[in-house]
Amino acid sequence: MTVSPAIHAITLDLDDTLWPMKPALIEAERALSAWMAERTPRASALLTPDTRAALRAGVVAEHPHRRHDVSFMRHELLRRAFAAAGDDPGLADEAFDVFLAARQRVTLYDDVVPVLARWAARYRLIAVTNGNADVARVGLGAYFSASVSAHLIGAAKPEARVFLAACQAAGTEPVHTLHIGDDLDADVVGARNAGLQAAWVRRADLKHPPHDDPRHAGTRGVFDSLAALDAHLHGAGG
Repeated sequence: MTVSPAIHAITLDLDDTLWPMKPALIEAERALSAWMAERTPRASALLTPDTRAALRAGVVAEHPHRRHDVSFMRHELLRRAFAAAGDDPGLADEAFDVFLAARQRVTLYDDVVPVLARWAARYRLIAVTNGNADVARVGLGAYFSASVSAHLIGAAKPEARVFLAACQAAGTEPVHTLHIGDDLDADVVGARNAGLQAAWVRRADLKHPPHDDPRHAGTRGVFDSLAALDAHLHGAGG
């Protein structure tokens, strides 16, 4: 039987691992749309799905090395939309703040707080995200020692440097670090390729590749919740 190395730190994906992402994004888009309808009505009318796609393509074409930075991409898209519509492009700062504040209003899965509280007493926990969720702003900051995000690293999962930056933040070697996430490629395969241990969490309310997908071979396993993973790591008593 293969024995996994001891775990000294845990890195955690955020969206769709600790909370469902889609409801938060829908609410954030709703808040932004309401703000724009009142403050930048011309840009609001201009920003159809087609013009949004065209503006985004322009941003990517001019800033290809920042396409991983979702905050930059959205802010720059808004700035260009305002300018094109004849609204003040300087309002992009306020518009993005409206979106980002709503983006942090998430509904945690029921097992998140109890499990994170147990794990934080055993390990250094590091948040790792390609998005712009903020563990402090969503109310989980007390459980995490640090956060690593794509826009700060200059790369996105599954690139190894994201995971290695998380290990550095934790002060651990990759082999003694367990990464947990919902995305089979970005989280599980990416972490394994960077030398970390990995566990795949497949929340029941979301769509995932099949449970027996061979890409998760060699991981700690496949789990439907953090609670199930916690029981696997520490026994039924947590």
